[in-house]
Amino acid sequence: MNARAALFDLYGDHLRTRGGRASVAALVRLLAPLEVAAPAVRTAISRMVRQGWLDPVRLPQGPGYGLTPKCARRLDQTAARIYRGATVTWPGRWHLLVLEPIRDRPRRERLRADLSFLGYAPLSETTWIGPRPSPELDALGVTADRFEAVLEGDPRDLVARAWDLEGIGRSYEEWLAGAMTLVASLPDDAPDDRVFATRSRLVHTWRNFLFRDPGLPPALLPPGWPGEKARTYFEQEAARLHPRAAAFVDRNLGH
Repeated sequence: MNARAALFDLYGDHLRTRGGRASVAALVRLLAPLEVAAPAVRTAISRMVRQGWLDPVRLPQGPGYGLTPKCARRLDQTAARIYRGATVTWPGRWHLLVLEPIRDRPRRERLRADLSFLGYAPLSETTWIGPRPSPELDALGVTADRFEAVLEGDPRDLVARAWDLEGIGRSYEEWLAGAMTLVASLPDDAPDDRVFATRSRLVHTWRNFLFRDPGLPPALLPPGWPGEKARTYFEQEAARLHPRAAAFVDRNLGH
């Protein structure tokens, strides 16, 4: 896990509900169990400040960094997708985006990554489709004509063309096998820092599915969808390990 990803996970999974700020010293201590060295933490913080994710703050414990509104919005939406929450009924309508052509390749690739993260898939270079509108589109500054659309035909054919469900399903099966091995390697009497590290790795690998799985309605997924079994295991183990991981975070924030 690289330092930047570890910081996003730490702020999203623990610090967001604790005021969204921490001293640099605390951040270094909290990422030590993940084998992220102090220089890497500081470099990642500087990069996140430049990108508008963190702001410097002065805390009683010393210099620190807090979430920007942009980062808080992204973390809240990420958390809503990581931890299922209420099941949303799908009305059978698609959210369609028709983008302006973008000539600049780096900017075009960034937009593709952002739209994929939000659950959209391309039907063409400038036309993207998702199962529901994303409230983050405006925050990303996406310039597009937006439509609510009803498909004429079988939506499962559209899904098969837009998303690689077979590949996503295979990834879920591989994730579940790896996650079970990871959790099984944790002794019952493991110290809190090791529980924190194990849970952090569990959350981080699960979070990667946000870039692949658009969160399609169950009616559009194949029977026996592997994502459901994987999600059940993730939610069970993330909840079971949370109290001791949280105790480690609280202890290190208080220094």
